[in-house]
Order: sequence, then C-alpha cells, then structure tokens
Amino acid sequence: MKIYGYVRVSSKEQNDNRQIIAMNTQKIPAHNIFIDKQSGKNFDRPAYKTLTSKLKNNDLLYIKSIDRLGRNYEEIQNQWRILTKEKGIDIIVIDMPLLDTRLNKDLMGTFIADLVLQILSFVAQNERDNIRQRQTEGIAAAKTKGIKFGRPNKPLPSNFAELVKNWNNNQLCKSEILKKCCMSESTFYRRKTELQGKKR
Repeated sequence: MKIYGYVRVSSKEQNDNRQIIAMNTQKIPAHNIFIDKQSGKNFDRPAYKTLTSKLKNNDLLYIKSIDRLGRNYEEIQNQWRILTKEKGIDIIVIDMPLLDTRLNKDLMGTFIADLVLQILSFVAQNERDNIRQRQTEGIAAAKTKGIKFGRPNKPLPSNFAELVKNWNNNQLCKSEILKKCCMSESTFYRRKTELQGKKR
C-alpha cells in the first residue's frame, strides 16, 4: 500500500500552503504529493492524471476537502466512484473524518459514508453557485455606477483615423495597418467600429 496526497488550488496565484501543511501532518512522502494549480472545472489536470495513473488497489489517498475532487455535485460523485470502486483505493478527507473509507466497510458504514459524501458534494456546489451569483450581482451593481472592468484600452495611434481611411481606400493592406497600429486583427476591427460609432 502506498500513501498519496492531492492538492488543488484554482490558479497559480492562490496559496496552497494550507493544503500542503495538512498533507505533511499526515507524513505523506513529498514525492507522493501531487499539486495542480488550475480550475477544477474539468479533469484535464496534469498532476491529477499522473496521480490516478499511479494509484493501485488498496492505496490510500488524502485530500484536504471534498471539493478538491471537482467543482460540482456530479463530478465529485463520479470521481469518488472511479477512485474507490474502479481503482479500489481508500480515501481520507482530512476536513471530514467521517469520510474515511477505511472505516466501517460493512453495509451501514458504506451507507453513512455515501450519505455524507452526497450531502457535502451538494453543499460544495451550492456554495460555489451562491458565490458566482453574488459576484454577478456585484459586477452588475458596479456597472450601473459606471465602474469598468478589465484592462483599459491601449491609446490609439494619433493617426489611427487616417490609417483606417487609407485602409478603407485600399492604400494599406491588412498586415501593414496591423503593424502600424501595433494591434491584433480582432482589436483593430473592434477599435475601428468604435471610431466609426463616435463619428455618427
């Protein structure tokens, strides 16, 4: 039996120290701790793929919390089934001691673990949905106050209008005007449309 740990944060900027400390507390060998720094919206994660390819029957996997396995109810349930039923490994959820598949492997113990898993999966998805809703409402409220999001537009070349006019008159080809404006094709068309809108 080998012991593994899986850590996931949603972006490279997020701190994974809390999860790694939890893994170290369980005395998991450093080379058996797999870390992904990307969204849990799908399972195309390099470290997770490597980990699952190594897992063998009766191995033990630690995760800090149930939502490290996925972002919604269905994904968490599916991954739990793959790991415990198809791979035949045991899982310990550090934040929820009831989710330790080594314990009470009789019918009642399995029922209780499955029930707890379903409840926690639902709660995890519901919390994410609530956060997303609050973010959407916050952004909408900010926009009504005139607050703009995203990177500000780079200033246009001082002769942008003249360049567009020359391009419209076929005096400049596409590659030439993009080079002179220092912008991508999509940005050029967007800024050109904005310029034409202001002239109306």
